[in-house]
Amino acid sequence: MHSERPVMRLLKSAAPGKLPGLRVCLMLLLGASMLCATAIAAPASGAKQANVQAKQAAPSDYVGQDTCATCHEEVAKGFANNPHNKIAMMHGKSGVTCEGCHGPGKAHVDGGGDASKIFNPAKATAKDVDAKCLTCHAGTHPDFLRSPHAKGGVSCIGCHSVHASTDQAHLLKASQPKLCYQCHTDVKPSFDMPFHHRVNEGLIQCNDCHDVHGTFQNNNLRNTADQNMICTKCHMETRGPFVFEHAAVKAEGCMACHTPHGSQNARLLNMPSITTLCNQCHSPVAEGAVHGMGQGSASSTPCIACHTMIHGSNLSQAFVR
Repeated sequence: MHSERPVMRLLKSAAPGKLPGLRVCLMLLLGASMLCATAIAAPASGAKQANVQAKQAAPSDYVGQDTCATCHEEVAKGFANNPHNKIAMMHGKSGVTCEGCHGPGKAHVDGGGDASKIFNPAKATAKDVDAKCLTCHAGTHPDFLRSPHAKGGVSCIGCHSVHASTDQAHLLKASQPKLCYQCHTDVKPSFDMPFHHRVNEGLIQCNDCHDVHGTFQNNNLRNTADQNMICTKCHMETRGPFVFEHAAVKAEGCMACHTPHGSQNARLLNMPSITTLCNQCHSPVAEGAVHGMGQGSASSTPCIACHTMIHGSNLSQAFVR
């Protein structure tokens, strides 16, 4: 027979204050639950808050795009081939019309065209513009708010123009790379170097490597399962897999040795001399002793003259063909 009383009986018979630890735990759990409930019920910020405001507008607050066209005839005519208008047509003119972006127009019309009673992206803050656009485009660009563009106050209309763009596909204000060079003046000279990726020539574009709407990578590089795939999708001969892998390629990636925009070296290396580049990791004294050349950096023969399979090899651990 057990001499101790059941646990439940002990809890019930315990005098107040005898179980302070249990009481504290229960109070903490209750407080955490209230905080979570408050956070869930709180209005969302940014894009979600703009969406909530749109839903609060009554149907009678909308006047329709035909009413907008009575004053904004030129804009309405140019909007016929706009991608936003095509979406509206697909939904019986109930999709993205004028008021889908500018908000309900009844107060604007009743006020005789009072500009303060309609949303004008050109006069709004970057945060408000982004929130408005992300009510529809958040699914396509979920990482935009973490991007350097958003953090730097470059809103959607910094690059896009809904009404004045000649690029019907993406509504850009200018074509690449001209559009990017307007801000990234520090990068532009790299493409004038003797050897460079052919961006100015139109062979590739900035967004082939960068996702301007935000990623989890540095410099808005596109997210891939293997970051080297940004390069190897074009440079397939370096992709592998290899039996013997170059540690620098595996650990640091292509940019451990290459600079992607432009270089003095024909292979877009970070340095003009490949031997100097190799000696950053491979000690010139040690390598010189192995190769019987004294100081390895003094040799006029480049490393890849022998180590031809420098990205990786299936035959040689020393990357010799």
